Amino acid sequence: MSAESPETQGMEIAREILRYLQAHPNAKDTVEGIAQWWLSHEWADQRVADIEQAVRLLLSRELILEIRIGTQPSYYHVNRLKHQEIYRLVAND
Repeated sequence: MSAESPETQGMEIAREILRYLQAHPNAKDTVEGIAQWWLSHEWADQRVADIEQAVRLLLSRELILEIRIGTQPSYYHVNRLKHQEIYRLVAND
């Protein structure tokens, strides 16, 4: 893996998450689940902090939404209202 800036790497991880959500629009998972199940092998070994950064980036753009129930870890899922924006981001790879 190349030495990229944290912002560039965060966006690459974010795009990988969006690719997964395009293929699995009903998926919902925690940061740990995203790391284990949603990301390709290339990104799965990233530190959880890097994946959390990508999730925060997606949340800030409202591309994904957070579900929080009591003291349970947050779950994340695609914001279906942002389908076109997600498509553009993933297509710009």
